[in-house]
Amino acid sequence: MDRWTEADARDWWQARPWVCGFNFLPSTAVNFIEMWHPDTFDLPTIERELTWAAEIGFTAVRFNLHYLGWVHDRDGTIDRLDRVMGVAHGLGLDTVPCLFDDCGFGGDEPVWGPQPDPVRGIHNSRAVASPGRAIVLDARQRPRLEAYLRDIIRTFRDDRRILFWDLYNEPGNRMNFSDTGYAHYASELETGALSLMESCFEWARAESPVQPLSVAAWTTPLPGDDSHPYQTEIDRSALLHSDIITFHAYWSRGRVAQFIDYLEVLDRPILCTEWMARAVDSRITDQLQLFHDRGVGCFQWGLVKGRTQTWLPWPDALVRAHGGTPDRSIWFHDLLHEDGSPYDRHEVDTIRNLTRPGHAATRRATR
Repeated sequence: MDRWTEADARDWWQARPWVCGFNFLPSTAVNFIEMWHPDTFDLPTIERELTWAAEIGFTAVRFNLHYLGWVHDRDGTIDRLDRVMGVAHGLGLDTVPCLFDDCGFGGDEPVWGPQPDPVRGIHNSRAVASPGRAIVLDARQRPRLEAYLRDIIRTFRDDRRILFWDLYNEPGNRMNFSDTGYAHYASELETGALSLMESCFEWARAESPVQPLSVAAWTTPLPGDDSHPYQTEIDRSALLHSDIITFHAYWSRGRVAQFIDYLEVLDRPILCTEWMARAVDSRITDQLQLFHDRGVGCFQWGLVKGRTQTWLPWPDALVRAHGGTPDRSIWFHDLLHEDGSPYDRHEVDTIRNLTRPGHAATRRATR
């Protein structure tokens, strides 16, 4: 199976209304292991919170699986994924599963089993990577990683509930939010992640899924950097292998508009699969309109305030690097309180207005 042509990708995109989604962990899960582990899988909370999302007007949900779930409980993991997608589909939400992820912000390697409570005051303090950074660097693990990815895609390759496959989230990311400051990815992990990411495309295409494949370009430049965005080897490769173009951008509206300008020359559908961080001026009240008017799909980070503590800010140095001011008086991510009431009513109204069926369909037709 070859990469989709530009025409195939455009036909896929034009057959659907504008995509407005969110990244999801239930409020009772501290990380994705806790979300999917049989002892802590909380379907009632998932159903309640996805219902809130659908009522707001969201059309799609993105979440990570975890490799260790498949290793320790293959059948249970597939069953739980099927059940969550069934809930989402019943509410009119398309699903975007993400199979690998290097964002181990908690600093520890993943362990299947009970997860520790969040570290007080720390954003995403127990985030663990999948399969884990050590496994990414161990070439002996590749056959098992291939088996995992191919099994999941083979099982759901004809499933129309899936919008697209996000094969690998932020390959090469080495940030650690639980220590003093933060550290960017090291070259050794970057090399291993690049190799694994390119293998993911090969393995996934061998299963011939009906859904498109993508990995997001995520290393956007800091202000004052005159180079073009997405010039790391990982990002270049991700853009060249993906059927549809995805990217991450926790930046102001003006900078995000520049990224879209840059990516439009690839002549494929574009979706921003991570955005929205109020303290760095990535806000629903102005940037959602930009995505809508440019015909760019988007997935904000977070839904309900919970154990991930993502309403708290990133480390101060990272906030400042993104042009923001550390401020704990405003929520960083997330949209709703634990009872489903909005943090900011105007944000919810903005989403509802832009995702009204007729309005969304009209905007898609103009692209």
